[in-house]
Amino acid sequence: MSATVTPTPSVVNTRDVLRAARPRGKYATGGLLSAIGSALATVALMACSAYLITRAAEMPPIMYLNLAIVGVRAFALARAFFRYLDRLFSHEAAFRQLETVRVGLLERLLPIAPAGLARSRRGSLLSTLVSDVDEMQNLGLRVIQPLLTALGVSIIAVVGVALLSPGAALGLALALILTFALSAWAISVVAARAERSLAPQRANLLDSLVDYLGALDVLVAYGAEPAARARVDAADKALTTSLVKRASGTGIAAAALALFTGVAIAIAMISAIPVLHEGGLSGPGLAVLALVPLAVFEVVANVPLALGAWRQVRSSAERIAGATDAERASDVPAEVGATELVPVPGADLLSFSNVAIRHPGAPEPALRIDSLNIVAGESLLIEGPSGAGKTTLAHALVRFIDYTGSIRLQGTELSSLHPDTVRTEIGLCEQAPYLFDEDIRQNLLFAHDTATDAELESLLDQVGLGDWVRERGGLSARVGERGALVSGGQAQRLALARALLHEFPVIVLDEPTASVEGDLATALIADLVGVARAHGRTVILISHADVAGDLFDRHLRIEAGTLVSAS
Repeated sequence: MSATVTPTPSVVNTRDVLRAARPRGKYATGGLLSAIGSALATVALMACSAYLITRAAEMPPIMYLNLAIVGVRAFALARAFFRYLDRLFSHEAAFRQLETVRVGLLERLLPIAPAGLARSRRGSLLSTLVSDVDEMQNLGLRVIQPLLTALGVSIIAVVGVALLSPGAALGLALALILTFALSAWAISVVAARAERSLAPQRANLLDSLVDYLGALDVLVAYGAEPAARARVDAADKALTTSLVKRASGTGIAAAALALFTGVAIAIAMISAIPVLHEGGLSGPGLAVLALVPLAVFEVVANVPLALGAWRQVRSSAERIAGATDAERASDVPAEVGATELVPVPGADLLSFSNVAIRHPGAPEPALRIDSLNIVAGESLLIEGPSGAGKTTLAHALVRFIDYTGSIRLQGTELSSLHPDTVRTEIGLCEQAPYLFDEDIRQNLLFAHDTATDAELESLLDQVGLGDWVRERGGLSARVGERGALVSGGQAQRLALARALLHEFPVIVLDEPTASVEGDLATALIADLVGVARAHGRTVILISHADVAGDLFDRHLRIEAGTLVSAS
């Protein structure tokens, strides 16, 4: 029968990402109201200043100017006060939602790693995790809030100007509508393609840089450094070109802003001057009508920027959604199933029947296992050429990838268990064990955080690292970034120590001698298998190199994509 469970990890689309990034709650409301308050204070300050200057030129008694003087001071203080509240509330709201987006992305990435991310380049994924997620804060700060503020202030300003001159108000409204329309056209048509390409091109540049810096020594040794640097330069040039195209659209929008500011002022003057001659409008009132559009368009100047930011935010949201799309999720097991293993009496530790395992995204299985039973305490050697499917088997056992057929752990179907439950029973020591940039103690304690130093030192002695650790100064010696200060064999011994500390009943050793040569490899295999068996563990060793078969109870090979007994 098939043991496959249809994966159901949380998959989101672009709209879901944007919805998660949209600021909400009291901080978002407070930020929006404060932004509108600051913008209105700017317009009111301009109007009050225009009135005060022109009214003072008429040299009235000072008492007629007191209200305007107080108004100028009040609006100046109000603008600064509301701007402070705007920054305080809106950034708090944006950062809270940014946390939600980042945590949500990690929660969706973790269940499909590593198999579901195998087709992602490191630079691209890093760009999504950092740059694209950070871009989401601009949804509230640079898109929603500026647009709503500009709209609110424009409506209030038009109503206010209408109290002095309906004609000037109509001209201001028309100029604002044309500004919004032309800005939207410039941003959507001229800069749209550049905006959509910015995030992928930024990721491409980061990919090129990561590859270049990560392999710089090899590139220099083989004379390939100039070509690799040229790829970085080409990626940088493409990104620069897109940035210039985006700036051209923003420039057109800015030109439209300046043009229609003048148009609004001209219409105001044309409408108001005849009324002034007829005595229906005072000189200070005319000055107010002339200068208020300047202040209003200062606020509206954020509209082109907001429309441009929207393109970039949406592009980043598409990449965030694409990082955990349905195609990736379909390659990995669902994070569902029983959280406790109940052994079936008399069942073998592991049993395989009509199993087919494929690499994520591959159309055909990489490995088939017709029948295999493994008993507790047994040691098993599985050999085969590189790319034959050995690591695929290891990843299926720890539920990184799915399978068809039946794999039973102590009588229970593997796919009926939650992947985390499986990983408490089967431990994987990979070809290149990941070591944290910490000391030896911390690299062991995460497997069993209550272990004492004495227990750690005893375990290190058992895996053959005791003298080496003492020579380096003890458990506080650091291993360097990704284990840069230890050899491949030492990293494998540390990985085995972690697996033993975690007390996995089954330990899978995937190519432990991949970075070890000659007699050292033979000695390492003997030590790893011997120590694991001494602790009563079941050992499955996967290797493409020749290994002494007398260390193992059984010897299997992978031939033509099928697991068979060795001849």
